[in-house]
Amino acid sequence: MNISLAAEPILHLGSFPVTNSFIVAVILMFGFVTVSLAFRRRVLADVPGGFQNLLETIMEGGIQFVEGVTGNKEKAKRFFPLVATIFFFVLLSNWFGLLPGVGSIGLWEEHAGASILVPFFRSASADLNTTLAIALISVLGTQFFGIIALGFIKHASKYINFRGLIKHFSFQNVIMFFVGFLELIGEVARVVSFSFRLFGNVFAGEVLLIVISALVPYLAPIPFLFLEIFVGMVQALVFSLLTLVFLTIGTEEHAEH
Repeated sequence: MNISLAAEPILHLGSFPVTNSFIVAVILMFGFVTVSLAFRRRVLADVPGGFQNLLETIMEGGIQFVEGVTGNKEKAKRFFPLVATIFFFVLLSNWFGLLPGVGSIGLWEEHAGASILVPFFRSASADLNTTLAIALISVLGTQFFGIIALGFIKHASKYINFRGLIKHFSFQNVIMFFVGFLELIGEVARVVSFSFRLFGNVFAGEVLLIVISALVPYLAPIPFLFLEIFVGMVQALVFSLLTLVFLTIGTEEHAEH
């Protein structure tokens, strides 16, 4: 039984290591692009059929859910593509690790005198690099939309605001100045909390399934598989919902929130 905290490299492209988690991430991204292009070119019709009706219903329900959080229809349409992409990528990444053969089919290699299995595939969310990348996209997306909605100067003043101190030096303006620094620190902390929360939950689930399968194979892991399906969906929902909340807050002025 081998448990590796880091994703294992399968091959190298020059000096770039291609890990098993990276392969899964590429498969998922390729699948998203392929399905999107195929759906756009062949399925969309002026008179929608059953499958198109189903997808449109899901999309409309998603936009209405986003609108319920933002309280603004225009913001909902603007945020929905990013939030929905994060949700489905994280969800499928979490569930991909539960497929048969993922984590159990690979190459046997010698490490420190012991023979260990290096799997070809591993959940992308079980790699801290992937969760860190998604967290950076979430936080940088918040800054991007904030700049578009408020303008660079007004958005930057939420974090570093000298104007109030210059115009009128008061205790309240000093407090607001330091509050801006705390929000800036909070943006950095958000990247850390996002990435480690998702990575920790998915990695812990993988370790749990490996240990249970090694101790009591076949029937014992089944309840834990259903538990991981539920946890994977919850993690995807939490990640995307927090992104939506931060996008909503990031596009509002201090007085509004």
